Amino acid sequence: MSTNNADATDAERFLAAFQARDWEGLRGLLADDITWTMPGSGTISGTIHGTDAVVRRAQHIAGQGLHTELLHVLVGAHGAALSLRNTAIAPDGRRLDEHLATVLTTRHGRITAIDSYLSDVDGMSAFFTAP
Repeated sequence: MSTNNADATDAERFLAAFQARDWEGLRGLLADDITWTMPGSGTISGTIHGTDAVVRRAQHIAGQGLHTELLHVLVGAHGAALSLRNTAIAPDGRRLDEHLATVLTTRHGRITAIDSYLSDVDGMSAFFTAP
């Protein structure tokens, strides 16, 4: 049996910290040189660098009233992916309903990269726009 696998622990801790809005707990999971890439043209799109930027993005996303449902945790050789469904309704009536994969690359017990893959890039971009 191969042991060339990450485990689901870091991914589960990442999601738990996000859902609990435990920003210091989230920060403790991240490598200093972390990057997070998000497709689209919304306020959360693009590639960001560093723990402060990642925590700010997570806070911004959470601040929009996002409900995150865990569908699956998938484990690979260098990290794990969270299969999620995000839903939210903005005060002005805009709706978000998307499936996504949040892929976490890990090294030495720290998350070094987050790559987000979305089912509805245009919908996310429209939801996360400057008012």
